[in-house]
Amino acid sequence: MSYQNEAPQVLREFLVYHDTIKGQSQRTVDSYYMDLRTFTRYLYISRGLVPRDTALEDVDIRGADLGFYGKVTLAEVYDFLAYLSRDRELNATSRARMITSLKGFYRYLTVKTKQLTVDPVQDLDSPKLKKSLPHYLSLEESRRLLSAVDGKNRERDYCILCLFLNCGLRISEMVGLNLADIRADSLLIHGKGNKERVVYLNGACIQALNDWLAVRKSIAAVDKNAVFLSNRRTRMSVDSIQVMVRKTLLKAGLDPSQISPHKLRHTAATLMLQNGVDVRTLQEVLGHESLNTTQIYTHIANAELKKAAAANPLAGFSPSNDDQEE
Repeated sequence: MSYQNEAPQVLREFLVYHDTIKGQSQRTVDSYYMDLRTFTRYLYISRGLVPRDTALEDVDIRGADLGFYGKVTLAEVYDFLAYLSRDRELNATSRARMITSLKGFYRYLTVKTKQLTVDPVQDLDSPKLKKSLPHYLSLEESRRLLSAVDGKNRERDYCILCLFLNCGLRISEMVGLNLADIRADSLLIHGKGNKERVVYLNGACIQALNDWLAVRKSIAAVDKNAVFLSNRRTRMSVDSIQVMVRKTLLKAGLDPSQISPHKLRHTAATLMLQNGVDVRTLQEVLGHESLNTTQIYTHIANAELKKAAAANPLAGFSPSNDDQEE
């Protein structure tokens, strides 16, 4: 998404800061832009700077300057959030993301660049989100998924799924893998925010990778660097991997509406934790910046431990019950 010609200068500078200095992904920068563009368009209409019946997408925001954003009040922001909930029917998660964008923008203006002295969203509360544990496959379901791989791209697809389930890679990391990133027993992963980490491969992953690379050698690749190639011999995209995962889930008799490539990452994390990997090591494997992000998997492990305790055949036994039977 291009914001160079559509965004006002103050907003462009914020986006360039996140793109170049913070090194955030294009997807994240685009998300910031869309959120702040919506907010700015809403202000143009609510402040009467354009006719009230102007469609939101038709509002030209290029005239918004520092003074425009400096006049924003907390009351205006709450009105905007009410509009998102009432008129746009955005759920709490989407509104919380919008608040994150606003807070980041004003923190940049007040703290990073000191262009403003007052942050109108400093005390803004985010919608309360329902906390839920991530979906993941059981060990038996993971085996079913791997066993379901077939077809002309069997070696490639099996390798991708094996890496998802064993190493917990993000789909963007899978797409971005280059041949130069492959070591004897590890992969150099280029993660979020251009942060690199080394992920070690177990025997199953090494075998799957070698099997695929043997096939790849015979392909006249358009992208000579990419590890995973599409049928057109170009680098596989996020969409093409998602389609492959969905089809294989269906073949395995699993529900693709509940399991995505990101849920396979959850599966890898959960299986590792259940089998003795400590949470700090798991943080490094997954490339989480904060330990808090990794902590959710400890809740999953605890839930599984409770299930195991309840499944024990002695779970309902008590001496009083035994006495009554006698």
